Amino acid sequence: MTSPSSKATARTSSEARAVARTQTLVKGADGIGTVRRTTLPGGLRVVTETLPSVRSATFGIWAHVGSRDETRSLNGATHYLEHLLFKGTDRRSALDISAALDAVGGEMNAFTAKEYTCYYARVLDTDLPLAIDVVCDMLTGSLIREEDVDVERGAILEEIAMTEDDPGDGVHDLFAHTMFGDNALGRPVLGTVDTVNALTADRIRRFYKKHYDPTHLVVACAGNVDHAKVVRQVRAAFEKAGALGDAAARPIAPRDGRRALRTAGRVELIGRRTEQAHVILGMPGLARTDDRRWALGVLNTALGGGMSSRLFQEVREKRGLAYSVYSYTSGFADCGLFGVYAGCRPSQVHDVLRICRDELDQVAEHGLSDDEIERAIGQLRGSTVLGLEDTGALMNRIGKSELCWGEQLSVDDMLARMASVTPDEVREVARDILGRRPSLSVIGPLKDKQAARLHDAVA
Repeated sequence: MTSPSSKATARTSSEARAVARTQTLVKGADGIGTVRRTTLPGGLRVVTETLPSVRSATFGIWAHVGSRDETRSLNGATHYLEHLLFKGTDRRSALDISAALDAVGGEMNAFTAKEYTCYYARVLDTDLPLAIDVVCDMLTGSLIREEDVDVERGAILEEIAMTEDDPGDGVHDLFAHTMFGDNALGRPVLGTVDTVNALTADRIRRFYKKHYDPTHLVVACAGNVDHAKVVRQVRAAFEKAGALGDAAARPIAPRDGRRALRTAGRVELIGRRTEQAHVILGMPGLARTDDRRWALGVLNTALGGGMSSRLFQEVREKRGLAYSVYSYTSGFADCGLFGVYAGCRPSQVHDVLRICRDELDQVAEHGLSDDEIERAIGQLRGSTVLGLEDTGALMNRIGKSELCWGEQLSVDDMLARMASVTPDEVREVARDILGRRPSLSVIGPLKDKQAARLHDAVA
């Protein structure tokens, strides 16, 4: 029989574990590159990566919400909210927020994607407590006043106009619509003029309360940081705002799903008086959790990821048909995209598309050579390491990994996964992805006869 004192001890121990659970996810040599996670009561996760050799730190908060969480009438609400969180809290005005970071030479910004949003600040390591206090205050105490919504609406409409003036950017939104149609993944992250004009402060506040509770948030911090201190400071900031939530709540799981994307042979053209035609030829890719993503990364690098890639050599170096030509992948929770972009003179569109299609068909049927695959693996490994040479990139990696995968890989683990990709795996994923009938998106000043011929590129 258990004594009352034993029950009390067990209860106290259980409560202590509920207060904060800390795990070492990646153990670095001498503490360098060590990644730790603490889950606070209420479901808020704090992940840090320690790099004692630098004098900076980047602090970010990732929200498990993006434009794919919007209904048609709410399109643009996530991005609108991103703007509004900089407009002031009970403790700070918009000027106070920006001046606090400017005064210490820091940088602060945010970005919205289709499946997540991130707010971050990069500062000297000695100024990290200030960055934590300011960013946490923004995330937990935003006022979202009617007058701020009205003022910021104009700025967002200008941002939409700016995108429309840049067809090299806008063609990616068009390609998403070509592939996904009129659903959340196919709509622009910024929203449209009509949807942004229709959004009200009340609707945005409801969206904010629904998606910004602690279970939907991941705090990520990288640089010359002490994990325990970061946790204490984050916890204090959330407690001050009364934003830790229900102590029994658990973090939301990474997105999953089994969406099958079978779009093929679709062509969408937006006529625009531009000097270049901007084209994307592409097909369904892989979800970000697909184990074949490592092989696809190698394939993408060899096909259109650098100056020695097939597309760059064939389109630009040998024929001079385009200045910019590349391939890319986008992975979501349950589906993905593979695309080839090129910007060229309108008179060259059909030649560029023919060459790109020929290269895709050639690789789908015959694969890449062993030399191409070996070079691509080396390029991918090198660019990965070089891309993680600053604290902002490290913060992005651990924050996105926690939110989207719920796990952390060390840099060495990532490099090993890339190095383990075999030529057969690359050829298999090439047959699967590139063997599908592509779709096409174009923005440019194409004449009627040229436009009518676009379907030939996807036939």
